[in-house]
Amino acid sequence: MIPRPKPEKFRLRRTMMFMNAQKPGLIKDAYIYGADSIMLDLEDAVAENQKDSARFSLYHALTTIDYGDTEVIVRINGLDTPHWKEDIRVAVAGGADGIRIAKTETADDVKTVEAAVLEAEREFGVEEGRTLLMAAIESPKGVLNAYEICTASDRLFGVAISGGDYRKCMQVKPVPGGIEMLGARANLLIAARAAGVQCFDTVFTDLDDEAGFRAEMQQNKDMGFDGKSLINPRQIQIVHEMLAPTQKEIAQAEAIVRTIRENAAKGIGVFTLNGKMLDVAFLPGAERVIQLAKASGLYKGDL
Repeated sequence: MIPRPKPEKFRLRRTMMFMNAQKPGLIKDAYIYGADSIMLDLEDAVAENQKDSARFSLYHALTTIDYGDTEVIVRINGLDTPHWKEDIRVAVAGGADGIRIAKTETADDVKTVEAAVLEAEREFGVEEGRTLLMAAIESPKGVLNAYEICTASDRLFGVAISGGDYRKCMQVKPVPGGIEMLGARANLLIAARAAGVQCFDTVFTDLDDEAGFRAEMQQNKDMGFDGKSLINPRQIQIVHEMLAPTQKEIAQAEAIVRTIRENAAKGIGVFTLNGKMLDVAFLPGAERVIQLAKASGLYKGDL
C-alpha cells in the first residue's frame, strides 16, 4: 500500500475534479493535472450493475498509485441505496483521505456515515479519525438543514452544492448569471462560515462555454466560495488563475500578517495600518491570500 500523510481538515481546495472510479485510464495519473483534490466517483458515473467493478478499481488505485500531495476523496452512493456501506469499507481500507456523502439532507445522514467510517477504520486498522467527510447538498431540504449538517461531525471539512439535482427539485434550468442557484449558494455559504467549514460550488457542465465558466467562477469568488467542483482538467488552470491574488493583494496581506503578529507579541489587540484599523479578525483572510499566492507560485516571502 502507498503510504499517505494524515489528511488536513483545513487545506487549500480550490479545485475538486470528479473522476469515474471505474476507469483505470482516467484515475491512474489524475494527479498530473494539478487539481488540489480529486473525487473518485462511485455514484452517478457508475452504472448500477458495475458498482462492484468500480469498487475493485478504486481499491487498486488507492493502494498502488502515489497521488503525492493531491487529496483523494471518494464519492459514495446515497444512503438510500444498498451500496454505500461497502463503498465506505473499500474507501477506508484503501486509505482515502475523505468521503463525500451524496444527497445529504440531515445531520443524521452525516452521523450515520461517520459511524460507518469509524467501524471501517477499526475493522481495517486505520487510525481512528483519519478519514475526513464532506457533504453534498442536493435538495431544498438539504439547503434548509445546512447549518445542522455543517456542525454534525468533527470530521466534516466542508459542504458542496450540487446543482443538477437541486435544479430538478426546484423545477428550473441553468440560466446566465445563475439566479436560480443564488439562494442555495448564499444559504450554504452562510451555514458553512457559521460552522467554520469550507464551501464548494457545483460543476459547470458546458465545456465549450469558457466565457460562461469564467463568469460563474468570478461570481463564486465574489461570493466567497473556497473552491469549485470540476468535470474536466482544462477547467483547473482557469480556477487557479482566477483565484490567484494580485501583487497588491499579496503585499497588503503580508503587511497585515506581520503587523498583527508583531502587535500580538506586544499585547496590542487593535492598531492601524496605512490609516485603517485592524485587529486579529483580519488575520485568517490575510493568511488565505498568502496561501493562495504560494500555491500560485506568486509568493517569495518567508511567512
